[in-house]
Amino acid sequence: MQKKIVALLLLTLYTVCQAQPELPEKPTSAEIYAKIEKLNFLGSALYIAAHPDDENTRLISFLSNNVKARTGYLSLTRGDGGQNLIGLQLRELLGVIRTQELIEARKVDGGEQFFSRANDFGYSKVPNETLEIWDKDKVLQDMVWIIRKFQPDVIINRFDHRSPGTTHGHHTSSAILTQDAYTLANDPKYEPNQLNYVSTWQPKRVLFNTSWWFFGGRENFEKADKSKYVNLSTGVYYPLIGKSNQEIAALSRSKHKSQGFGSTGARGEDMEYLELIKGSDMKDKQNLFEGIDTSWNRVKGGKPIGQAITAIIKNYDFKNPSKSVPALIEVYKQISQLNETHWKAIKLQEIKEIIACSSGLYLEAYSESQSVTPNDAITMHWEAINRCSVPMTLKNITLLPENKTISQNVELVNNIDQSNIITIQIPEDANYTSPYWLTEKGTSGMYKVDDLQNIGKPDIIREMKAVFEIEIGGTLISFEKNIVHKYNDPVKGEVCEPLDIVPAVTTQILNKVQLFKDNEPQTVIVKVKAGKDNCKGIVNLELPKGWKISPATIPFDIKTKDSEVTFNFDVTPPPYPTEATAKSIAIIGTTAYDREQVIIDYPHIAKQQVLLPSTAKFTKADLKIKGEKIAYIMGAGDNVPESLKQMGYEVTLLTPENISTETLKSFDAVIMGIRAYNVLEELELKQNILFDFVKNGGNMIVQYNTTGHLTIKNIAPYSLHISRDRVTEEDAKVTFLDATHPVLNHPNKITTNDFKGWVQEQGLYYPDEWDAAFSPIISAHDTGENPKNGALLVAQYGKGYYIYTGLSFFRELPEGVSGAYRLLANIIAVGK
Repeated sequence: MQKKIVALLLLTLYTVCQAQPELPEKPTSAEIYAKIEKLNFLGSALYIAAHPDDENTRLISFLSNNVKARTGYLSLTRGDGGQNLIGLQLRELLGVIRTQELIEARKVDGGEQFFSRANDFGYSKVPNETLEIWDKDKVLQDMVWIIRKFQPDVIINRFDHRSPGTTHGHHTSSAILTQDAYTLANDPKYEPNQLNYVSTWQPKRVLFNTSWWFFGGRENFEKADKSKYVNLSTGVYYPLIGKSNQEIAALSRSKHKSQGFGSTGARGEDMEYLELIKGSDMKDKQNLFEGIDTSWNRVKGGKPIGQAITAIIKNYDFKNPSKSVPALIEVYKQISQLNETHWKAIKLQEIKEIIACSSGLYLEAYSESQSVTPNDAITMHWEAINRCSVPMTLKNITLLPENKTISQNVELVNNIDQSNIITIQIPEDANYTSPYWLTEKGTSGMYKVDDLQNIGKPDIIREMKAVFEIEIGGTLISFEKNIVHKYNDPVKGEVCEPLDIVPAVTTQILNKVQLFKDNEPQTVIVKVKAGKDNCKGIVNLELPKGWKISPATIPFDIKTKDSEVTFNFDVTPPPYPTEATAKSIAIIGTTAYDREQVIIDYPHIAKQQVLLPSTAKFTKADLKIKGEKIAYIMGAGDNVPESLKQMGYEVTLLTPENISTETLKSFDAVIMGIRAYNVLEELELKQNILFDFVKNGGNMIVQYNTTGHLTIKNIAPYSLHISRDRVTEEDAKVTFLDATHPVLNHPNKITTNDFKGWVQEQGLYYPDEWDAAFSPIISAHDTGENPKNGALLVAQYGKGYYIYTGLSFFRELPEGVSGAYRLLANIIAVGK
């Protein structure tokens, strides 16, 4: 499929349905039946890997939907270090996107989602490096905490702990840490503070989910002796929902849109192979839960409950599920009387959902406003309707976090809608809505979360809730609902979004990186946004000593909520090269507000508010440029064009359709965005035009492409082979292979100091073979490896130059790394 390239158009290209995770559940009769079957299974499995998209959705779906096990996926990171194929967000904001993609994936395949505090700092070649940057002890603590809380009978690793260096260091680390966590989870001396909330736990066994990838190819895997493995036949067809297990898994995996992992469903026989690593042996190679009592008999006093649920399943009426409600209420009462805490809590929540679904009970709480500030009030609309003949009464509604209970005593007569409004006062100390793991500054390898109870939680913690207390058949049951924002869209119809608690005012420095090439002042624009009506105060900029700001403060008076006003500050840099962090602050009365509001809104995930420190990177660089006009062809999406503009270039974004001999005549250089030859099929028809541009005196700069699908065989006018070589250590020592080459000397004198301060990685997907026409410029390598010389290759072709580089300019320029600016300016200027 052809992929468009202009980043601003990415959102409009989606044709998927709007994800509305806040809409009340409306399951079919068949789905209710499956929930009741699951209610009768007391076994759990935890799948563990390193990143979003590492998980095996086929196995998760099989365990959840066929075996009926409670199935979780523990992704140690949120995928912050990856690339983004749907937009320009990187690092923490990409982690927010990928978090939501995993949450949506689990809704499809039936699993539950968990995370540790580990930060995906980028590609790591060996687990030793990974565990040092992550803080091995803290990640292990998190894993033990989640195991003790989830209590899995079976743990499954996606990766092999015995093969360090053969895959991503994060991958191997996830398996290595599992081996320790398996034992430590049952040790009362390990992290005893956790035992104030959970108990020790010993999983029955740990298995490694192997596949053809670990055998070096499908052919090798087919030939391998797999008799020692547990072999699960996962190619199941579910007639009640009309899908195969693989089709469900494909829908789940296709939620990973930011990574480009759309998947086509399959049908027919399918096998998953698992190797027993720890725990009790298995005779039945088709039963992961062999030797584990997964019936209600595992809970003291649970046998009658299992018998009752079996009878409900047997007598279930697919045309009228509400016939099961009286029996379900009796089971609810039986579970409520159990002394055991773990399965009691899980099954109470399950049966409450089943009762609501079976009876057609619809409960909703929503606000007409999408946001509210602390110490403010909103109007909440509530709706309740019982759509069956079982007698129900809405007794009370309790509002959280206000913890205010309002008596209702409204009889819910069959199919008669009840609704009303309530005014909610937001506490003055209410927490702002934002990803909890981003509230405090962490390290490059770990997020900072001090509250043990929050560790592992996948999503933003939302405090605005309404708890409906419903008397059903004489039994009082509480149903908790998030208060949402709901409105009608003329095109989409009913739309639900999360309700956010926001600061009274937020600020944003519009240029996240501002480049100063000389000593002249520049205008810095700060946007102030009101979170409520009548915001009046002052805004200022903070910079280190040596930077001059005028004026010192600017007053603002914003009358209407959600209105935005911009203000200009004149900033003069110091007379010497330096990098600094600028911070914008708004002050109302005696309260300072230093947060920037970022809204992430894609159609396949829930809308997200992220509150980050309102900062920007200011760079005073010794920078000269040659050449003025650049054509930039977007690939997978990056912020390089904005950086080029700040450097002083005139940048035009071109699509492949616009590439022509006539169009290119006016440009000094053409730069291909990251992964352009991976995602732009149209380039196959334009390559000769680009090569002619070079031959006639232009410069063509190609940034990194992966070793996967390339849209064209020859991406260079000479032979060039892209490999998986990379230098992941951003501070790796750089050696100049040809110190006299113009690319290191004109118009800026490049030294090894220009490679200081780089972030995440030095470069990736370097060529490992190239034609003699190319001149390799720099050499570097990660610790213990051989030199990698393919980071920057320059070749004259006709009157111009073709340059291929795997250096991570797409990461360095948006971070304001001055050396990256200087080197890129030289690359553009080759031959000028």
